[in-house]
Amino acid sequence: MYIQTNCDINIYENKAKRKGGVFVEEEFEKNQKTILIVDDEEPIRDILSHNLTKEGYRVIEAGDGITALEMALSEHPDLVLLDIMLPKLDGLSVCKRIKNSMNIPILMLTAKDEEIDKILGLELGADDYITKPFSIRELIARVKANLRKVEINTNSRNAESEYIMTKKKDNRIVVNDLSLDLDKFEVKVRGEIIDLTVREFEVIKFLAMQPGQVVTRETLLEKVWGYEYYGDIRTVDVTVRRIREKIEKDTSTPKILITKRGVGYYIASK
Repeated sequence: MYIQTNCDINIYENKAKRKGGVFVEEEFEKNQKTILIVDDEEPIRDILSHNLTKEGYRVIEAGDGITALEMALSEHPDLVLLDIMLPKLDGLSVCKRIKNSMNIPILMLTAKDEEIDKILGLELGADDYITKPFSIRELIARVKANLRKVEINTNSRNAESEYIMTKKKDNRIVVNDLSLDLDKFEVKVRGEIIDLTVREFEVIKFLAMQPGQVVTRETLLEKVWGYEYYGDIRTVDVTVRRIREKIEKDTSTPKILITKRGVGYYIASK
């Protein structure tokens, strides 16, 4: 399997710097992000580890699904790069189990072109996917974009104030039956707490900041997924469908998150 890269990598030297799947070349700072790479092909792990370490990330690795689960639960990584085809336990099952235990970004790696793998991965809670072969530059951009969306940006609240809101007090947004607590990252519908992923929360927050205003899929990709996002625009549709399954009484006739056919989505203001 080929991965495009702009630099030569000495895999054997790289392997010597790893101990127990964890890079020990230098003492990591407390605020350094940890990335768990899960792939059964060691050369791919070597290349990804080398490049992500160069970007300043702490890297840990697993070569099968069972080990990946154990490392995710013990190491609490900030992001997981997860291959679909794995021994012992497939990547989709690993994704589902990790998401049931913790809310961290998962970027699926797949050599399959079938759309079903991509969509199924997202439905199980994956935040993003990238198809092999891929460029290192693209993968790193995806990693940065996904990590950036997890961080709480306190300065963003000043920018958000320019949007028209139905009601906002105590850092909450309320639009009819929909209520968002921005401090707790909590969403309620008709008083019931809804369990959303970080990405799902960011999507519904962005739409709720401007109720009744249609937002295009392209804008959602740019604002929620990040400027460096390279993904298929259908990722937005899949994420919206996941949100609807959680907040709507009847997904066939949504009353909260509405589609403007051929344009995008909006939160109903009336």
